[in-house]
Amino acid sequence: MKISVDKNVVEFTPENEQETASLELLWRVVIDCEGNNKKIVPMGQFVPGHDKLARFHIEGIKGGVTSYSEDTKAPADNTYYCSTCNKYMNVKTGEGLPQCCGRDMEVMD
Repeated sequence: MKISVDKNVVEFTPENEQETASLELLWRVVIDCEGNNKKIVPMGQFVPGHDKLARFHIEGIKGGVTSYSEDTKAPADNTYYCSTCNKYMNVKTGEGLPQCCGRDMEVMD
């Protein structure tokens, strides 16, 4: 996939059929015919030479399924949140820590 950046415009040019299908799927998810288009925002980090992918979150789409760690348990009753999709979970002492959007959820301050 070729990606071009010109000031505040980003262009994606697919270079094979699979990339064309992926770009079409992205377009259908982000674009709404009634004008409620979704925003794509960066998630995490991308360090050239270190990271092999850049990850983005599509605002307005429900987050991932919540799973629970079998290894790490909550040290106290707390509310945890996913900084990616803003999902909140109440977790009791001794329960597995919640995981969402591919990573551990964080304790609310």
